[in-house]
Order: sequence, then structure tokens, then C-alpha cells
Amino acid sequence: MNHVRTIMGTALATATLVLAACATTPPPTAQMALANAALAHAVGAGSPELAPAEMAMARDKMMRANQAMASKDYDTALSLSQQVQLDAQLAEARAESVKAGKSARAMQEADRALSEEMARKKP
Repeated sequence: MNHVRTIMGTALATATLVLAACATTPPPTAQMALANAALAHAVGAGSPELAPAEMAMARDKMMRANQAMASKDYDTALSLSQQVQLDAQLAEARAESVKAGKSARAMQEADRALSEEMARKKP
């Protein structure tokens, strides 16, 4: 009788391991939401106009991630949505950099104009 219990216990443990190995990745709904939020944030920062290549890459990957979710390929969806998040953050950073550069040039131009005005007013 103990021999049967040992065999049954071993069989149960083996079945549990096999089922665990066959388990699929759960749907990455939270990561997909983060990717969508990162895209929306990048759009709000002006990335489509100021970092179009980065935004195109992020949007393409988001489309592919959505397709992977629809076909229940959750590993691919997870990987792509993580890449989307990073690409969108890069697009946003590039957009902010472009805006900062424009602002710096405007400040330099204002400084130059002010210096010229002050030089003209000297007796």
C-alpha cells in the first residue's frame, strides 16, 4: 500500500510539473496599458511632430502588440509592449530635447538683440 502511495505521489508531482511547464504567459494587460499611456504621453509632448521616426516605431510596435494579444501570443505582446513603452519614452525625450533647443536658441537671440540695443544706446 505504501508503494502505491509513493507512485501516486510521484505521478501527482510529475503531473504538476508538466502542467506548470505548459502554462502560458498570462495576458499582459497591465503592460499593454502602460504602453498605451506612454504613447499618449508622447503624443501630448509633441512627439509626432518633433520625433516622428521614434513615434512611428512605437506605433508600429503597438499595432503588432495588439495583434499578438488578439492571437493570444502573450509572450510577443509582452515583449512588444515593453518595447513600445521604451520607444514612446525615447520619442518624448527627443521631443523635449527639440523644444529645449528651440527655447535656448530663442533665448540666445533675445540676448543678442538686447546686447545690440544696449550698444546702440551708449553715448
